[in-house]
Amino acid sequence: MIKVELGNTGIEKEQIMEYKDTIDKIHNDLHSRAEDESDFVGWLNLPTNYDRIEFSKIKKAAQKIQKESDILIVIGIGGSYLGARAVIEALTSSFSSIQSDEKRKYPQIVYAGNNLSPNYISELMEAIEGRDFSINVISKSGTTTEPAIAFRIFREILENKYGIDEARSRIYVTTDKEKGALRVLSDMEGYERFVVPDNVGGRYSVLTAVGLLPIAVAGIDIDKLMEGARIAQEKYNDSNLKYNECYQYAVSRNILYSQKDKGIELLVNYEPKMHYFTEWWKQLFGESEGKEEKGIFPAGVDYTTDLHSMGQYVQQGVRTLMETVINIKEPKFNININSDDDNLDGLNYLVGKSLDYVNKKAMEGTLEAHVTGDVPNTIITMDKLDEENIGQLIYFFELACAISGNILGVNPFNQPGVEEYKRNMFKLLEKPGY
Repeated sequence: MIKVELGNTGIEKEQIMEYKDTIDKIHNDLHSRAEDESDFVGWLNLPTNYDRIEFSKIKKAAQKIQKESDILIVIGIGGSYLGARAVIEALTSSFSSIQSDEKRKYPQIVYAGNNLSPNYISELMEAIEGRDFSINVISKSGTTTEPAIAFRIFREILENKYGIDEARSRIYVTTDKEKGALRVLSDMEGYERFVVPDNVGGRYSVLTAVGLLPIAVAGIDIDKLMEGARIAQEKYNDSNLKYNECYQYAVSRNILYSQKDKGIELLVNYEPKMHYFTEWWKQLFGESEGKEEKGIFPAGVDYTTDLHSMGQYVQQGVRTLMETVINIKEPKFNININSDDDNLDGLNYLVGKSLDYVNKKAMEGTLEAHVTGDVPNTIITMDKLDEENIGQLIYFFELACAISGNILGVNPFNQPGVEEYKRNMFKLLEKPGY
């Protein structure tokens, strides 16, 4: 379960309710478009309206990969990998890379096609030597530069290692259902193929095969993940701003932006396993809202770690910051602090207290300091870090982002600005047609 607390934002309920008619209109508009295959609002009903046949195929493919591979290379960039990585790193061991194969139980998930670094690619090539691996390449077009290059490289390695026929059985393609280079190639080679729905954009696609296949390979229960998203869909399917905490969050961040000059939102966590969830969130909001010289700049911090690097700026720097804090009520594990006879570190005053208790007090102390220092804080509390709660949180932020972008007056489902650097790069690379 997720709960939103706005008491430390400095915003009164009456200010939020001024947006009641606006929210009602946006809500009705989004839901009227949710089944339109030519629009990008398909994620809205996805938790209850997903392809059950493909969902079953995902599970079977995941079991096959688990059986025959030590490593799954997920090739994709942006929304094609960030959502999966966010869920996998939140719900698996932080140290799976140094666990034995027996201890880990499931294939190690590694990522390629998200950069153009020859060092990164070379080190990954070295790391998979002598290991059984499969590839999941994710791209709607199949021609996005970074994943296309990575796929060419690792496909060749796979074919040299296993031969053409077995390599074909170890390549899983997630792409457009009808067109594009990857679709054509998968038809030619007989690769198992999964679909990127036409009406779900990349940064909203984690609950499709884009995210679900690698998540399932990592041993995470995708049924529970979808159930969490379904709970959120039901909970936030209410146009009444008075009762919808998701919409209240979207409104409050826009009030802070437009009326209080808070142009930067920091997503804060006190759990390192949530680091890549923040990376996914940054793309979701940055690519959705940063248009027409508008938009709240999304950034992230990992506390308490970043309190020792960014804390000074947050406390006393330029007053353009607001924070949204992810609070996990119950940790999966806990550790009590024991007594030490010498007490040279001066920590005996904490004897008998748990590490989570100390972490929570650090959060409370930081929140009080930052609010006093004119950094408004929203708190989003989730009961625990598991599939259902992560599924709820994903849907919460996707919906909040769509609502917030519409309040801002931009289209939260396109990204025209990202094409400019590509045109320049292709021209410099002397690509035909540029």
